[in-house]
Amino acid sequence: MKNFLAAIAISVLVVSCSKKETTPPSAQTDSTKIVDSINAVRTKINDSIRNKNQFKDFSGKHEFTHNLIQNSGAVDFKKIDGERDHYTISGNIKSGKNYVEIKGFMAVVSDKHMNFTGEITQSISENDNGKPYTRKGTKTFASKDGGKTYRLQDMVNGSGFVDYIDIHF
Repeated sequence: MKNFLAAIAISVLVVSCSKKETTPPSAQTDSTKIVDSINAVRTKINDSIRNKNQFKDFSGKHEFTHNLIQNSGAVDFKKIDGERDHYTISGNIKSGKNYVEIKGFMAVVSDKHMNFTGEITQSISENDNGKPYTRKGTKTFASKDGGKTYRLQDMVNGSGFVDYIDIHF
């Protein structure tokens, strides 16, 4: 019986003292490199999606009109780097003493709608003898002809008359 207990004790010591297998450090490093490379590829894909326009590109100069000004003017759309469907815009229409000026930011939100944030200032001699009127804040331009013309939806000016302010593409 003593021999049996001694044999069990020795076999327990031999088993408990044996080396345990460990993962070599190079295998851990390799998995870290793999995860980092996958994350780099994902970041590149996400950045390319984020920077692409969801809607058509409106960059460039476009015709700008007002129903009470005979001449047409121009408005310039400049894409904001790193932003999707966002532009800085500025432009004007002038004819004699009549004018309209636009300056701000435009966000294309659908195929038929753009949200403008900034200022639109106008002076029309037929309205309050040319007293300047400024629209400030966020305004919507909407298209009813498939994106060829976008009209300002805040149509009533400071004199109570309707203005048709359009951007033509």
